[in-house]
Amino acid sequence: MNNIKQLFELYETKKEEIQEKLFEFKQILNESDERGFAELAFCICTPQSKATTAWNAIVALMKNGLLYRGDVEKIIPFLNVVRFGRNKSKYIVGARKKFTVDNKIQIKEFVQSFIDPIELREWLAENVKGLGMKESSHFIRNIGRSENQLAILDVHILKNLKEYGVVEKIPETLSKKEYLKIENKMKEFSKQIGISMDELDILFWSKETGMVFK
Repeated sequence: MNNIKQLFELYETKKEEIQEKLFEFKQILNESDERGFAELAFCICTPQSKATTAWNAIVALMKNGLLYRGDVEKIIPFLNVVRFGRNKSKYIVGARKKFTVDNKIQIKEFVQSFIDPIELREWLAENVKGLGMKESSHFIRNIGRSENQLAILDVHILKNLKEYGVVEKIPETLSKKEYLKIENKMKEFSKQIGISMDELDILFWSKETGMVFK
Protein backbone atom coordinates (compact mmCIF):
# COMPACT_ATOMS: atom_id res chain seq x y z
CA MET A 1 0.00 0.00 0.00
CA ASN A 2 2.92 2.32 0.67
CA ASN A 3 3.96 2.04 -2.95
CA ILE A 4 0.47 2.94 -4.14
CA LYS A 5 0.41 5.92 -1.78
CA GLN A 6 3.69 7.15 -3.24
CA LEU A 7 2.32 6.63 -6.75
CA PHE A 8 -0.68 8.81 -5.91
CA GLU A 9 1.59 11.49 -4.47
CA LEU A 10 3.59 11.48 -7.70
CA TYR A 11 0.35 11.58 -9.71
CA GLU A 12 -0.85 14.66 -7.83
CA THR A 13 2.40 16.50 -8.64
CA LYS A 14 2.18 15.58 -12.35
CA LYS A 15 -1.60 15.40 -12.89
CA GLU A 16 -1.99 18.81 -14.52
CA GLU A 17 0.98 18.31 -16.84
CA ILE A 18 -0.21 14.81 -17.81
CA GLN A 19 -3.74 16.03 -18.58
CA GLU A 20 -2.36 18.92 -20.63
CA LYS A 21 -0.32 16.43 -22.66
CA LEU A 22 -3.35 14.23 -23.27
CA PHE A 23 -5.33 17.29 -24.37
CA GLU A 24 -2.48 18.18 -26.74
CA PHE A 25 -2.66 14.69 -28.27
CA LYS A 26 -6.39 15.10 -28.90
CA GLN A 27 -5.72 18.24 -30.96
CA ILE A 28 -3.40 16.52 -33.45
CA LEU A 29 -6.18 15.27 -35.71
CA ASN A 30 -7.46 18.85 -35.90
CA GLU A 31 -4.16 19.71 -37.57
CA SER A 32 -2.92 18.51 -40.96
CA ASP A 33 -2.69 14.96 -42.26
CA GLU A 34 1.07 15.50 -42.37
CA ARG A 35 1.11 16.17 -38.63
CA GLY A 36 -0.83 12.96 -38.00
CA PHE A 37 1.58 11.03 -40.20
CA ALA A 38 4.53 12.45 -38.26
CA GLU A 39 3.18 10.71 -35.13
CA LEU A 40 2.94 7.44 -37.03
CA ALA A 41 6.53 7.82 -38.25
CA PHE A 42 7.67 8.65 -34.72
CA CYS A 43 6.08 5.48 -33.34
CA ILE A 44 7.80 3.43 -36.06
CA CYS A 45 11.12 4.89 -34.88
CA THR A 46 10.78 4.37 -31.13
CA PRO A 47 11.45 0.62 -30.66
CA GLN A 48 14.78 0.12 -28.87
CA SER A 49 15.52 3.85 -29.20
CA LYS A 50 15.10 6.89 -26.96
CA ALA A 51 11.79 8.64 -27.60
CA THR A 52 13.37 12.10 -27.55
CA THR A 53 16.02 11.06 -30.08
CA ALA A 54 13.38 9.52 -32.35
CA TRP A 55 11.18 12.62 -32.18
CA ASN A 56 14.11 14.95 -32.92
CA ALA A 57 14.85 12.90 -36.05
CA ILE A 58 11.21 13.13 -37.16
CA VAL A 59 11.13 16.90 -36.54
CA ALA A 60 14.24 17.30 -38.74
CA LEU A 61 12.56 15.26 -41.49
CA MET A 62 9.39 17.34 -41.17
CA LYS A 63 11.31 20.61 -41.48
CA ASN A 64 13.05 19.63 -44.70
CA GLY A 65 9.98 17.91 -46.15
CA LEU A 66 11.71 14.55 -46.55
CA LEU A 67 9.23 12.87 -44.21
CA TYR A 68 6.51 13.53 -46.79
CA ARG A 69 8.36 13.08 -50.08
CA GLY A 70 11.88 11.76 -49.47
CA ASP A 71 12.87 8.29 -50.62
CA VAL A 72 14.47 5.72 -48.34
CA GLU A 73 18.06 6.72 -49.15
CA LYS A 74 17.37 10.38 -48.31
CA ILE A 75 15.67 9.51 -45.02
CA ILE A 76 18.30 7.03 -43.79
CA PRO A 77 20.93 9.63 -42.72
CA PHE A 78 18.40 11.23 -40.37
CA LEU A 79 17.56 7.90 -38.77
CA ASN A 80 21.15 6.87 -38.09
CA VAL A 81 20.50 8.06 -34.52
CA VAL A 82 17.88 5.35 -33.90
CA ARG A 83 18.38 1.61 -33.86
CA PHE A 84 17.68 -0.19 -37.14
CA GLY A 85 17.44 3.17 -38.90
CA ARG A 86 17.67 1.68 -42.38
CA ASN A 87 14.73 -0.66 -41.79
CA LYS A 88 12.72 2.07 -40.13
CA SER A 89 13.32 4.37 -43.10
CA LYS A 90 11.82 1.68 -45.33
CA TYR A 91 8.86 1.27 -42.98
CA ILE A 92 8.17 5.02 -43.00
CA VAL A 93 8.20 5.18 -46.80
CA GLY A 94 5.99 2.08 -46.96
CA ALA A 95 3.51 3.56 -44.48
CA ARG A 96 3.46 6.84 -46.40
CA LYS A 97 2.55 5.01 -49.60
CA LYS A 98 -0.23 3.18 -47.78
CA PHE A 99 -1.80 6.46 -46.64
CA THR A 100 -1.22 8.46 -49.82
CA VAL A 101 -4.19 9.09 -52.10
CA ASP A 102 -3.96 11.34 -55.18
CA ASN A 103 -0.41 12.31 -54.19
CA LYS A 104 -1.55 13.51 -50.75
CA ILE A 105 -1.14 11.93 -47.36
CA GLN A 106 -4.64 11.17 -46.10
CA ILE A 107 -4.45 9.54 -42.69
CA LYS A 108 -6.92 11.56 -40.60
CA GLU A 109 -10.09 10.40 -42.36
CA PHE A 110 -8.91 6.79 -42.24
CA VAL A 111 -8.18 6.90 -38.51
CA GLN A 112 -11.48 8.62 -37.78
CA SER A 113 -13.39 5.93 -39.70
CA PHE A 114 -12.69 3.56 -36.79
CA ILE A 115 -14.93 4.03 -33.74
CA ASP A 116 -13.20 1.32 -31.72
CA PRO A 117 -9.50 1.95 -30.92
CA ILE A 118 -8.94 -1.79 -30.50
CA GLU A 119 -10.14 -2.44 -34.07
CA LEU A 120 -7.91 0.39 -35.33
CA ARG A 121 -4.92 -1.13 -33.54
CA GLU A 122 -5.69 -4.52 -35.04
CA TRP A 123 -5.69 -3.05 -38.55
CA LEU A 124 -2.49 -1.06 -38.04
CA ALA A 125 -0.58 -3.96 -36.49
CA GLU A 126 -1.58 -6.25 -39.35
CA ASN A 127 -1.20 -3.82 -42.24
CA VAL A 128 1.57 -1.32 -41.47
CA LYS A 129 5.05 -2.81 -41.43
CA GLY A 130 7.02 -1.58 -38.44
CA LEU A 131 3.96 -1.26 -36.21
CA GLY A 132 3.27 -4.07 -33.77
CA MET A 133 0.82 -4.03 -30.87
CA LYS A 134 2.92 -1.63 -28.80
CA GLU A 135 3.72 0.84 -31.59
CA SER A 136 0.13 0.83 -32.88
CA SER A 137 -1.13 1.51 -29.34
CA HIS A 138 1.43 4.30 -28.99
CA PHE A 139 0.33 5.97 -32.23
CA ILE A 140 -3.37 5.76 -31.37
CA ARG A 141 -2.74 7.25 -27.92
CA ASN A 142 -0.57 10.01 -29.43
CA ILE A 143 -3.41 11.14 -31.70
CA GLY A 144 -5.89 11.14 -28.84
CA ARG A 145 -7.93 8.13 -29.96
CA SER A 146 -7.08 5.47 -27.37
CA GLU A 147 -10.11 6.12 -25.12
CA ASN A 148 -8.24 4.60 -22.14
CA GLN A 149 -8.44 1.19 -23.83
CA LEU A 150 -4.84 0.55 -24.89
CA ALA A 151 -1.60 -0.20 -23.06
CA ILE A 152 1.79 0.79 -24.47
CA LEU A 153 3.82 -2.04 -23.02
CA ASP A 154 7.36 -0.75 -23.28
CA VAL A 155 10.12 -1.54 -20.81
CA HIS A 156 9.21 1.40 -18.52
CA ILE A 157 5.57 0.37 -18.24
CA LEU A 158 6.36 -3.30 -17.72
CA LYS A 159 8.88 -2.47 -15.01
CA ASN A 160 6.22 -0.52 -13.11
CA LEU A 161 3.55 -3.16 -13.60
CA LYS A 162 5.92 -5.61 -11.94
CA GLU A 163 6.79 -3.12 -9.19
CA TYR A 164 3.11 -2.69 -8.28
CA GLY A 165 2.35 -6.41 -8.45
CA VAL A 166 0.24 -6.25 -11.61
CA VAL A 167 2.47 -8.86 -13.25
CA GLU A 168 4.78 -11.34 -11.55
CA LYS A 169 7.62 -10.95 -14.03
CA ILE A 170 8.53 -9.08 -17.19
CA PRO A 171 8.17 -11.46 -20.15
CA GLU A 172 11.20 -11.92 -22.39
CA THR A 173 9.00 -11.69 -25.47
CA LEU A 174 5.44 -10.43 -25.89
CA SER A 175 3.16 -12.49 -28.10
CA LYS A 176 -0.16 -10.92 -29.00
CA LYS A 177 -1.90 -13.22 -26.50
CA GLU A 178 0.50 -12.22 -23.71
CA TYR A 179 0.22 -8.54 -24.66
CA LEU A 180 -3.57 -8.60 -24.35
CA LYS A 181 -3.37 -10.52 -21.08
CA ILE A 182 -1.07 -7.91 -19.51
CA GLU A 183 -3.12 -5.08 -21.01
CA ASN A 184 -6.24 -6.43 -19.29
CA LYS A 185 -4.36 -6.64 -15.99
CA MET A 186 -3.27 -3.02 -16.39
CA LYS A 187 -6.89 -2.02 -17.08
CA GLU A 188 -8.00 -3.71 -13.86
CA PHE A 189 -5.21 -2.01 -11.90
CA SER A 190 -6.16 1.33 -13.46
CA LYS A 191 -9.78 0.88 -12.31
CA GLN A 192 -8.75 -0.21 -8.83
CA ILE A 193 -6.57 2.85 -8.18
CA GLY A 194 -8.75 5.35 -10.06
CA ILE A 195 -6.12 6.63 -12.49
CA SER A 196 -7.11 6.30 -16.15
CA MET A 197 -5.07 4.08 -18.48
CA ASP A 198 -3.76 6.97 -20.56
CA GLU A 199 -2.75 8.93 -17.47
CA LEU A 200 -1.21 5.87 -15.85
CA ASP A 201 0.95 5.18 -18.90
CA ILE A 202 2.38 8.70 -18.90
CA LEU A 203 2.76 8.62 -15.12
CA PHE A 204 4.78 5.39 -15.23
CA TRP A 205 6.86 6.65 -18.15
CA SER A 206 7.62 9.96 -16.45
CA LYS A 207 8.45 8.14 -13.21
CA GLU A 208 11.21 6.29 -15.04
CA THR A 209 12.47 9.05 -17.35
CA GLY A 210 11.82 12.16 -15.30
CA MET A 211 9.72 13.79 -18.03
CA VAL A 212 6.22 13.92 -19.46
CA PHE A 213 6.76 13.43 -23.16
CA LYS A 214 5.07 11.28 -25.79
